[in-house]
Amino acid sequence: MKVKRKTENTIKIAEFATATELASMMDVDINEIIKSCMTLGLMISMNQRLDKETIQIVTEDFGYVAEFVDADVQEAFNDDEDLDEHLEERSPIVTIMGHVDHGKTSLMDYIRKTNVIAGESGGITQHIGAYEVTTEDNKKITFLDTPGHEAFTAMRARGAKVTDIVVIVIASDDKVMPQTNEAISHAKAAGVPIIFAFNKIDIDTADPEKIKGQLAEMNMLVEDWGGKYQSQDLSAKTGKGVKELLEKILLESEMLELKANKQRNAKGTVIEASLDKGKGYISTVLVQKGTLKIGDYTLAGSYSGKIKAMMNERGESVTKAGPSTPILVLGLDGAPTAGDEFNVLDSEQEAKKIASKRMQLQREQSTRTQKHITLDEIGRRIAVGEFQELNIIVKGDVDGSIEALSDSMERLSTEEIKINIIQKAVGQISESDVMLAKASDAIIVGFQVRPSMKARKLAEKEQIDIRLYSVIYKAIDEVKLAMQGLLSPDIEEKVVANVEIRETFKISKIGTIAGCMVLDGKINRKNKIRLIRDGVVTYSGNLSSLKRFKEDVSEVRQGFECGMSIENFNDIKVGDIIEAFDEVEIERKIS
Repeated sequence: MKVKRKTENTIKIAEFATATELASMMDVDINEIIKSCMTLGLMISMNQRLDKETIQIVTEDFGYVAEFVDADVQEAFNDDEDLDEHLEERSPIVTIMGHVDHGKTSLMDYIRKTNVIAGESGGITQHIGAYEVTTEDNKKITFLDTPGHEAFTAMRARGAKVTDIVVIVIASDDKVMPQTNEAISHAKAAGVPIIFAFNKIDIDTADPEKIKGQLAEMNMLVEDWGGKYQSQDLSAKTGKGVKELLEKILLESEMLELKANKQRNAKGTVIEASLDKGKGYISTVLVQKGTLKIGDYTLAGSYSGKIKAMMNERGESVTKAGPSTPILVLGLDGAPTAGDEFNVLDSEQEAKKIASKRMQLQREQSTRTQKHITLDEIGRRIAVGEFQELNIIVKGDVDGSIEALSDSMERLSTEEIKINIIQKAVGQISESDVMLAKASDAIIVGFQVRPSMKARKLAEKEQIDIRLYSVIYKAIDEVKLAMQGLLSPDIEEKVVANVEIRETFKISKIGTIAGCMVLDGKINRKNKIRLIRDGVVTYSGNLSSLKRFKEDVSEVRQGFECGMSIENFNDIKVGDIIEAFDEVEIERKIS
């Protein structure tokens, strides 16, 4: 006999809603949701998306019934099993994991014979990277390089889910660190083979056997110690042992017998997404089945579009991408969330229909989860005492970093101060962000992006605090200090001038000279500078020369033209903005 439930105990929710959204809809504390998931053996974060089964179990624990409103959307992708005769061998997808600064990106650099890390702020990987390499015996391997910083838990979990093999890099002059344990847990949860790479063996204090002993204590025995896990001692600096590691990866992939159907509509996962003002929304996707071609109608999350162009990680144009290929695509009408599944559909109308339905469900969900102040809420705040809220708007250059930064900041919440991320989005800080900050009494945190000129002036007029960062832990540390009352950082940046590049001249033996106009302020020859293209920081450094006509000058004021060149940087384009700034030391005060 079916018991008719009370309608108020039924919550309508989309599959893969976050833990925070679920908590808001049931009006329970987020920590209760986390505890409930822990009893199921699931370690989750506040912003983690939960699958259908988990949502059903958790809602039943709290006396609710979950009704999934997007079931018809999900049914659009009942994936037919590929027939054996259609399956062909594919290259392995390998995720590089490990603790921060243990040499993951240096290992990738050696394999790819390029230098990625020089372009990362502070020499730390801030974004997830996807690269395809060809070995000496002409076999291909796709690598995903995940950040090792503790803030990027969600990105590492995502990396483990889309991968075939996980390579865990451990510095042999260090020890097994918390992020290493976490990487092992993610790989085990995803049920993928693990290969250990003991890096930095060229250092005198290196002791790989000690690391193997620590892993043995965790019941992770490597083959040298009679276990089942492959391992390799190597040096990413000299290249010793790297060839052997690649051979072990290929051996592992042969045992897995990896196959995929190339002759079907492409399906895969979004690795990263960002906004380029000249090109539009760029998404890095990993094709897992089928072949992705230019002109395909694609659906990714709540966005759709026709593929206009595709590029590999080296920026070279390609016309199609088969299974296990990471590719940059242009054509989607928005930036999908990293980790979203993408599918190629037969018609544009079908893709748009499902995308608009998903967007509508998201809007409904965000409307339902917005909580306005009530008498009960005021009473609760009075009971707690001096309760305060810090509202933050997060803008960044890529979705993965925004997600990691938001997640880390929300975890800083205490009983006295609650942190609310009221908006997070990809792209330049705009006037609408400043107006939202004014309306909601929020501060704006920009990660690797800058405000537009109009947004900066509006923020100054409305006295909105805009904090700009290039390294994730500095952003987290500064918010932590603000919460403790230590509001002023040791060194504060003061923007002294904005200069627009109106002409460029290439001069042999000197490089590129920029013909500029000072839009506001006063630029000094000794100022540090940033080159900003479409609101995103592309280079930070110093000026090598500053001239008025043919004369060297020490400063140029607003409204005057000047010529300048940047130290060790020549990729200057018309329309770029040079932001000149001073670093001012300020004493910290405890309130």
